[in-house]
Amino acid sequence: MEISNRQDGPGFLFDMNPSIDGFEEIENEKTHFCDDDSDLETEVPAIRSVAPEDRQAFLQLALVNGVGPRTLAALLAHFGSATDVLGATLAQLGKVPRVGPKLSSLIRDASSSDLADRVAQHCQDHGVRILIAGDSDFPRLLTELADPPVLLFVKGQFLPSDQLSIGMVGTRHCTHYGRTMAERLSKTLARYGITIVSGLARGIDAVSHQGALDVSGRTIAVLGSSVTDIYPPEHAELAEKIVEHGALVSETHPFAKPKAGVFPQRNRIISGLSLGVIVVEAAERSGSLITARHAGDQGRDLFAVPGQANSRMSRGCNQLIRDGAILIQDAEDVIEHLGPLVERAKLSEEKVVHHPVELQLNEIEQCVLQAIDSSPTDIDHVIVKSNLPVPRVLSTLSVLEMRGLIQRPSGRTVVRRS
Repeated sequence: MEISNRQDGPGFLFDMNPSIDGFEEIENEKTHFCDDDSDLETEVPAIRSVAPEDRQAFLQLALVNGVGPRTLAALLAHFGSATDVLGATLAQLGKVPRVGPKLSSLIRDASSSDLADRVAQHCQDHGVRILIAGDSDFPRLLTELADPPVLLFVKGQFLPSDQLSIGMVGTRHCTHYGRTMAERLSKTLARYGITIVSGLARGIDAVSHQGALDVSGRTIAVLGSSVTDIYPPEHAELAEKIVEHGALVSETHPFAKPKAGVFPQRNRIISGLSLGVIVVEAAERSGSLITARHAGDQGRDLFAVPGQANSRMSRGCNQLIRDGAILIQDAEDVIEHLGPLVERAKLSEEKVVHHPVELQLNEIEQCVLQAIDSSPTDIDHVIVKSNLPVPRVLSTLSVLEMRGLIQRPSGRTVVRRS
C-alpha cells in the first residue's frame, strides 16, 4: 500500500495490521457504521450538488443501508436524479454495478419508509444540521475529494476560518511525551488561528481538542458514531465544549445500527477537512496510519513528530519520517511548510489570509499586508490605508517581499501573491 504526502511526492510503504492499536478500537468499541463502498470498480463522478426539488428523495436514498458515496453516485449517474432512482423497478436497479437483488429491494422500500422523516425530526430536536453536497456551508475542502461524503450531520458551526485547519491524530495509549507534544502543538496552532481537526477518541485526539479549547481556539471533531451519541461516553462534556467553539461532524445518522469498520471510513474526513495532518504519536501499525494514508491519497501534507528510537509508541511516526513525511518539532514547522490556499480564508472583516505563513506576521506587517490587493496597488494607497508612517510602510514592504508574500510589478505598485 503506497501513499505520498504530496501528489507528486515520495511514497510511504507500511503494513496495516487490523490487530494492533487503533484497529483494536474498531473491533472492541461500540461503533456506528457508515457504508463503505470504496471497492466499487466503476468510476463515476462524485456528487457535487443536489437540486432542491430532489433533496428529500436524496436523503431517503442516502440513508439506505448499503448505499455508500460511490454506489449513490453510480445510481444518480445512471438514473439522473434520486427521485428517478426511488421510482425505478427492481430490474432497472439491477443494471447498476454492485446493486444486487437485496440492495434493490431496500432502495425500492426507501420511498415508503419513514426513516428520513424520523432522522430529520431527531436532528431538528437536537440542533443538528443535515448538510448535502452542494449546500453553501458544506466544507469546500471536502469537495476536493474523489469520494466526498454525501451527507454530513453537523452539530455546531463551520466558519470561513476553518479553511485553515490541521488534522491531529495519534494513539489512544499516548505517553507523557505524546500528550505534551499534542498539547503544545494544538495550543500554538490554535493561537495562530488554525482550526484543529481530530476524532474525539481517547488519547491524542482528546488532548488535541482540549488544547485548542484551552486557548479559546476552534476545533472540529469527526465522529464514528452519531453526533447525538457521543463515544466514548466520558467525552460528552468535551463534545459540548467543541460544539460551542467548532463542530461535531459525522456521516452516521442517529438511528444507524452498530457495525465495525467505521473508523477507517471516518478518517478520510479528518484528513479531508485539513490542509495537512500531524501524526503525533503512533505505534508501528497504529490505526492513525490510516489517516496518514488518506492524507497522502488526498494530496494533503503529512507531518510526523519524531520520538525515541527505542519507544514502541514512536515507531509509526519514525517510520513515516523515514519514508518521507515532514519532521516537525513545533507549530512553526507546520505553518512554514504549508503552501498557498486555493481559496482565501476570511478570519475577520479586516483580515483575509492567502497563505498560512501570514499568520506568523506581527501586527504592523499584518496591517500593511491587509492594505494590499490581489491586483497592483499603489504604494500611496497602502500608506493611506494602513495609516502608518511612510518609512515604516516601506521597510515593511521589503520584509513582506523577502518572505514571498508580495511582489512589485513596478516601482510604484505592489501586489499580493496568491
